[in-house]
Amino acid sequence: MSTVLFQRPLSREYTELSEAETLDRIDAAKSALGADLVILGHHYQRDEIIRFADHRGDSLKLARETANHASARYIVFCGVHFMAETADILKPGDQAVILPNLSAGCSMADMADIEQVEHCWAQISPLVGDTITPITYVNSAASLKAFVGRNGGAVCTSSNAQKILKWAFDRKPKTLFFPDQHLGRNSGLAMGYSANEMVVWDPAKPMGGNTGDEVRRARFILWKGHCSVHGRFTVEQITKARLRHPNARIIVHPECTREVVEAADDNGSTEYIVKTVTAAPAGSVFGIGTEINLVNRLARENPDKTVFCLDPVVCPCATMYRIHPSFLLWVLENLLQGKVVNRIAVPEPVCSDAKIALDRMLSV
Repeated sequence: MSTVLFQRPLSREYTELSEAETLDRIDAAKSALGADLVILGHHYQRDEIIRFADHRGDSLKLARETANHASARYIVFCGVHFMAETADILKPGDQAVILPNLSAGCSMADMADIEQVEHCWAQISPLVGDTITPITYVNSAASLKAFVGRNGGAVCTSSNAQKILKWAFDRKPKTLFFPDQHLGRNSGLAMGYSANEMVVWDPAKPMGGNTGDEVRRARFILWKGHCSVHGRFTVEQITKARLRHPNARIIVHPECTREVVEAADDNGSTEYIVKTVTAAPAGSVFGIGTEINLVNRLARENPDKTVFCLDPVVCPCATMYRIHPSFLLWVLENLLQGKVVNRIAVPEPVCSDAKIALDRMLSV
């Protein structure tokens, strides 16, 4: 079940504007809406969007920001669908949460749907009993967050995955981690667990491709999902980067494969990467394994340092890139006319159950 929704094409009134006209009209609309409006921008957004963001950050930071704007009437989330859903779940009042382009989904989130996860749970529960906690990465649909909330689990982000896993293991000895196998594996290895304590659950195969004994022995049951952007990074790229820049510090995102994370000097969330590069002394050299918009922005905002992307081929997040300035302008000018378009509203009881899982994360 895909989270990509149908987005009607924009009219020529918006598509035929020059870039300068589009940006000027966004600026004017944002000023006119004033305190009624808050724009959130994920780090992977293009610069033309980030320039209008009141707050920019990774999923965890922006999730927290959502709760801080009780007086705003509109929260425009320049990210992807699951992020707008999370904002709607955590909003402090009856604000309208808006996604400028409904087709901005997430390929990783689409690798696990509620029917598949419930089927997995039904198969493993008779084998392991009440010894397992479900954890969903924030890159997942609201229905999966709700499933986790109903079954004693929590949401995690790449910033806090290890903390959430520790919280889970303090309660029960096993976890079902979805939808990103790499974040789950890399977090578990960093915590001192062995790869032998992990199995991968392939929803396309009976029993996820595992035997009953393998499921019983495993501490981690990792969903077979991944990020298409972070899957592009390789050990070979790191090797070549070190040859070109022997003094470079290599930092990659924990959504990369185990081999890439182990070959790097460090790994962390987008927020961690931003803080690390920003705080480094002048003359520092960084090879970064994450989305190109963020890497290029870090290079521009840190001209006293050398910052480059490990992948020589441009690797934008294609779904994030669907938030074009034309869509942001269309949304804001509709708000000026009193019309809310592209509202993301998570229905009950999904909203309440998902909030339980998100609140558990935020409390940790």
